[in-house]
Amino acid sequence: MRSLFDSHRLGELTLPNRTVMAPMTRVRAAAGGLATPSMATYYAQRATAGLIVSEGVQPSPVGQSNPGTPGLHTAEQVTAWRSVTGAVHANGGRIFAQIMHGGRVSHPDTTGLRPVGPSAVPAVGDVFTPSGPRPAPTPRALETAEVPEHAHSYAAAARRAVDAGFDGVELHGANGYLISQFLSSNANLRTDRYGGPVANRIRFAVEAAAATASAVGAHRTGIRLSPAGTFWGVEETDIPELYAELLTELARLGLAYVHLEATAEEEVLVGLRRAWPGTLVMNPALPMGPKQAGRDEADHWLGLGADLIGFGRGFLANPDLVERLRTGLPIAPADESTYYQGGDAGYLTYPAYQHTA
Repeated sequence: MRSLFDSHRLGELTLPNRTVMAPMTRVRAAAGGLATPSMATYYAQRATAGLIVSEGVQPSPVGQSNPGTPGLHTAEQVTAWRSVTGAVHANGGRIFAQIMHGGRVSHPDTTGLRPVGPSAVPAVGDVFTPSGPRPAPTPRALETAEVPEHAHSYAAAARRAVDAGFDGVELHGANGYLISQFLSSNANLRTDRYGGPVANRIRFAVEAAAATASAVGAHRTGIRLSPAGTFWGVEETDIPELYAELLTELARLGLAYVHLEATAEEEVLVGLRRAWPGTLVMNPALPMGPKQAGRDEADHWLGLGADLIGFGRGFLANPDLVERLRTGLPIAPADESTYYQGGDAGYLTYPAYQHTA
């Protein structure tokens, strides 16, 4: 049986262990979507992860979901990210940028723009804005001719990510954001080639992945998915068929990995493992759910065929998580009140384990 501490080949990278720091929104970017010195310290502190996946990074102004998030659509943003990737590499780590287009999960108060989506169907719930939570607005449905532009925005951001020193990118195809909205059967009510049957609903995801792989190489391109997830009110029908067909198309591209969240029944996820021939990252704890993944969950999914294991809150609160998992040291809990509050408290203030004499 593979161990969490075995090395793993991922594209042109050799990961020293099978832990992945999962992407986590922390809303601590500077004005203009710029990465900061604190962000460089935060990621560098966690460079012992086999792979770090950054927080979601918007590929365009209209793609921004939350205030305070970083971007990869200007030269200034590329320059700011170089201090982050440089710090991670100096500490011996590897880092991918997660490219996240929020689609309908956005607000004009945040971006100055009306959100866009596959259809004029608002997300369920309140979205974050600079002045606090506001009801999700009705997005503008993209015209058929506009859709490729948004698919290719992932590729444009990927080029900037590589220029900024990232080792690769992960497309955020999960959790109710734009790619997930196209996969959905209730957020996507289109009757053109991007809506309706499964083959059409996966088209946007495949086009975004193909454009990105062409731009920076398939070996630098991963994608995160949340089968059966209901974030922001999305619903999906024909889930095994939908994701099996999507993975078949993605396999033809030779992507570096697929990153699955534990949003579906285990039987469904194991079936998707069999359908995907490449590296599988498994995030065994439901995002924002009650349980934080640990060694037991990791070993369980490695036994079911996962290649890499994603940890979110574990890495947030334990910069030395790999060593704690390796030696059985206690895993500190994360303070939820600091997730999005800004500043360095609850960001840079989690210590490595303090050994006592």
